[in-house]
Amino acid sequence: MADRRNLAWADGYWWSKDGLRLHYRDYPGRADRPAIVCFPGLTRNVRDYEGVANRLAGEWRVILVEFRGRGESGYAKDPMTYVPLVYLQDVEALFAELDLAKVVAFGTSLGGIVTMLLAATDRERLAGALLNDVGPELNPIGLERIRSYVGKSVWYPTWMHAARALADANADVYPNFDIEDWLRMAKRLHRLNSQGRIVLDYDMKIAEPFRVPGNEAGPDMWPTLDGLAGKPVLLVRGERSDILSAATAERMIERLPGSERVTVAGVGHAPTLEEPEVVAAIERLLAKVDNYPVAG
Repeated sequence: MADRRNLAWADGYWWSKDGLRLHYRDYPGRADRPAIVCFPGLTRNVRDYEGVANRLAGEWRVILVEFRGRGESGYAKDPMTYVPLVYLQDVEALFAELDLAKVVAFGTSLGGIVTMLLAATDRERLAGALLNDVGPELNPIGLERIRSYVGKSVWYPTWMHAARALADANADVYPNFDIEDWLRMAKRLHRLNSQGRIVLDYDMKIAEPFRVPGNEAGPDMWPTLDGLAGKPVLLVRGERSDILSAATAERMIERLPGSERVTVAGVGHAPTLEEPEVVAAIERLLAKVDNYPVAG
């Protein structure tokens, strides 16, 4: 595949029902294919999918969504709107704004929860889906780990300080990362503020509903998975994930005959989607999307 690292994107904005100006990044691609719409994890932003977009854009239109309270999207006045059902409403408003009749949803962690909700409420719009290290059941151990750090404001004087802090906290998640990998991750997760400090690029108040038991996903999510039945689906799991258990992943595959599962060896929550085995699996997923009936 051709190198598209210099392919330009356009910044776009849309409005939520409650008046928030939300941001997305739009990479051009073929109009005869459904757009790939990427939903990030709880504390992530559009930069989390740069590698995916750079690899697929041109052949596919790739839209990177920034949920409310992240990156360039507006911060909510009511922190209790930082929940999956509201993110779903925001995404539906984006689909209407861009007139996207068919999409392939890529969802990491929280983004995968939104993808499953989308499958339950708007099945016909989905031409396929990638669920990255998330399922209808979330491991309480991983949830507790996330609760321990999300919403805690920190800052660093240099990018190297930020990178080393990430390495110290996540060495068991990405044991093969070198300092360049940690620097790249630091620049995806943080921003430079007006005081010249490097800070996390999200509203600290996203933690408020997440700390209420049940709000990280909502009610029983297993029925939402059925909306993906019969569609091209790829499930990616980190071998060392503390969010998606091997047992839950197995049950998901059983519930979705014909779907594919890829386990990334030695990686925790969540794979970057840039691992060679995942890159190859995404190509297989998109080949299935190309052959998927337009209706259904």
